[in-house]
Amino acid sequence: MFGLHDTATVDTGGDYYSLQDYQSAVPRWCPGCGDNTILSSVQKLCRDEQLPPEKTVFVSGIGCSSRFPHYMGTYGFHSLHGRALPIAQGVKIRRPDLKVFVNTGDGDCCSIGTAHWIHAIRYNFDMVVMVHDNEVYGMTKMQTSPTTPKGIKTNTTPKGAFLDPLNILQATLGISNVSFVANVVEWIPEVMYQVLQEAYHHKGFSFVRIVQRCPHFLPSIFDPLLQDPNKLLLLTDERGLKPSDDLRKIYKNERPHDPSDLDAARRIADEIDPMPIGVLYRNEDVPVYDEIRRATRVVTHDVRRQALDREFDRFAVDLA
Repeated sequence: MFGLHDTATVDTGGDYYSLQDYQSAVPRWCPGCGDNTILSSVQKLCRDEQLPPEKTVFVSGIGCSSRFPHYMGTYGFHSLHGRALPIAQGVKIRRPDLKVFVNTGDGDCCSIGTAHWIHAIRYNFDMVVMVHDNEVYGMTKMQTSPTTPKGIKTNTTPKGAFLDPLNILQATLGISNVSFVANVVEWIPEVMYQVLQEAYHHKGFSFVRIVQRCPHFLPSIFDPLLQDPNKLLLLTDERGLKPSDDLRKIYKNERPHDPSDLDAARRIADEIDPMPIGVLYRNEDVPVYDEIRRATRVVTHDVRRQALDREFDRFAVDLA
């Protein structure tokens, strides 16, 4: 659960938060699972941005990716299947001083959580949302998810998936008030870290799709991307992705991209070979819902206690 403090700021007294301050339980993901790399990058981001652990919240739904809050030394909320986004929105609108992150999966977000996903984009709450897309239901032992490629055999489609997969990026870019959309792969941590940092500094709903390996159920599905660097396209811009010289020696496909161009972002989202990685779209002029509806009344402990007393009095039982 997350904490409820009244103060809007925290004085750390000049303390420095190390990586260990953001580490909690030992991860129980499978060896080689891409979630481990995502966790490391996020903990590094928290360290580099010096986010006070007591002012930082990670919210998740259900699935392998949704164990994320257990492994962060911050506040967290492991919620119901598909319900991470409305809970995160509730946290943010009630506590705008907190830094809110969401970890969800391709099934959790884009299947049972579809309605929440669509409206969360439209509301444009100020938070970072990471969709761990391994193209399969992993925790429930290999069922077809909305992003499973056509023809892939799973326990629910033993003869192969019948439909083309959902294009998460294209769908997100088609929703009103979209403000930030990015695509990364977890096995290039340099790029993933830079994009997550951009997402953190964006004011609004930062949607980051993370292509993530599942070594247990779909161990070879991303082999073409892993084995051939030319299968990936680096999207660069002045404020966004800036690959290092060493990275450029491996990934030579590079394209300057203006992330303020929504039409260009939508065209890029349709590209499959090579797969674009980087920031596809950024618009800082979209109204942020939690700022529009920010409460002006200061809620103190006395106000909370009085409200609770009123509710308790309604259901009091007189045993006299």
